[in-house]
Amino acid sequence: MRDFGLAEQVAAKILKSNRAERNAVLILAHALLGQGRSEETIAPLERAARRGNDPEIEMLLGHSLCGSGRVVEGIEWLRRTSARRPPYVPAFQELAGQLAKIGQLDDAIKIIESGIALSPATIELRVDLGRLCLEGNERAKALAALMVARDAAPGRLDVLSELARALLLDGRFADSAESYRQVLALRPDDTLSRTNLAICLMEMGERAGGEAALRSVLRGRPAMLGRAAFALASASHGRFFFRPSAAAKFLE
Repeated sequence: MRDFGLAEQVAAKILKSNRAERNAVLILAHALLGQGRSEETIAPLERAARRGNDPEIEMLLGHSLCGSGRVVEGIEWLRRTSARRPPYVPAFQELAGQLAKIGQLDDAIKIIESGIALSPATIELRVDLGRLCLEGNERAKALAALMVARDAAPGRLDVLSELARALLLDGRFADSAESYRQVLALRPDDTLSRTNLAICLMEMGERAGGEAALRSVLRGRPAMLGRAAFALASASHGRFFFRPSAAAKFLE
């Protein structure tokens, strides 16, 4: 319920009677992180990490250290945790995310690839690889990873959504539109996907269909005007309006 303050109180009460209660430590850490208090999570997580061989605790400690500005220490913890065998997959994801944040995108991609080598059936790692490769403009590599994920998990929403975006960025508008339609069949209120579908349709020369999609995005959502107007203007078969009021009138 995202009541982080109450979760903190409950976990702290448990820990007063049993400082070694693992679940209470985890709940306390997540509650503090949810309130933007990364630094306060470090001490209880360090105590818990010293007590046992727990990759989840270690990963959360690495995350908290990075979040409190102690990035070098945090990444060292995450490297240690990702070196565990059997592999703890979330540690690879967290380490790659932290490396990407500090601009070490190539290293982040290598970490995810090493995770895939150890756990090839983990779809989340393929999706992460696709996202990171898109961030580095390695579109062919991103598409390859995401297509493997799609074939392994057909109908999975996060895979379809990321694949649709990769196809759009690669200029494969018909394939992207098909993926976005699948996303919208699973999540009809996804306005970003519907906006991107509109861009695909307009790029394919289906201006009427694209404009209709944008009108459905804007209907009842005036805050979406900027995104809808940008989609109209950015498509090669779109339209440009000098005044927001003119775009709003056209999309009514």
